[in-house]
Amino acid sequence: MPQIFHHSTNTLAKVSIFGGVFILLAVVWAVAEVNRSSYNTGQYIERQQPVQFSHKHHSGDDGIDCRYCHTSVEVSNSAGMPPTKTCMNCHSQIWSDSPYLELVRESWKTGRPLEWTRVHDLPDYAYFNHSIHVAKGVGCNTCHGQIDEMPAVYQASSLQMEWCLQCHRQPERFLRPKEEVFNMQWPAENKTAEQLKIGLEKKAEYKVRSTAILTSCSTCHR
Repeated sequence: MPQIFHHSTNTLAKVSIFGGVFILLAVVWAVAEVNRSSYNTGQYIERQQPVQFSHKHHSGDDGIDCRYCHTSVEVSNSAGMPPTKTCMNCHSQIWSDSPYLELVRESWKTGRPLEWTRVHDLPDYAYFNHSIHVAKGVGCNTCHGQIDEMPAVYQASSLQMEWCLQCHRQPERFLRPKEEVFNMQWPAENKTAEQLKIGLEKKAEYKVRSTAILTSCSTCHR
C-alpha cells in the first residue's frame, strides 16, 4: 500500500503542537497585560469634575489638611465628600464671584449637593475601611499617590487584588507613625533599611494582624 502522508508531515505535526502551546501562552500573556492596563483598571486617567477643583492648589500650595474636606476618614469606612458648606467656608469670602464656582453657589442656594465624579471605585464584593488603615499607619499617598501634586485627580494605583495583597503580605513596607498618615511628603513606601525598621516597629506597636489573616479571603470579601 502506497504511503499516504509524506515524511515531512511528522515534522509539521510536531511544529503545530509546539506552535499551539506558544500561541496559547501568548494569548494568556496578552489577556493578563490587558487586565492590568489602564484601559481596564482606569489607572492614570484623569476624571473631569463638575467644578474645576485642584488638589495641587488646595492641598499642595495652600496646605489644607486632607481631613478638612474628608472629615470621616478616621472614623468611617468612607473618607467622605465635603458638603457645599465646606467649600463656602472659604469661597463666600475668596473668589466669591468667580464663574468657575457658579455651580458651587447654585448648590449652596438650592441645597442640592454637587454630583462629583467618583475616582476610586472598588467593586461591591470588595470590603475596604479607611479608618482601619489610617489607625494602622497607612498614609494617604500610599494608596492615592501624590494628591497634593494633582491639578485633576486620577487613580494612582490599579486597585486590583494583587496590588492590595502586596501590602497585606508585607505591611511593614507601607506603615508609618500615625501622626504622619496625612503627611504627603512621607515616602509612600518604605524602601531603605531605616524606613523598614520604622515599618516593623509600627507593625508591632499598632498590632497589625498576621499575614495569614490579612491575606484570608474573608478579610476583604465578606
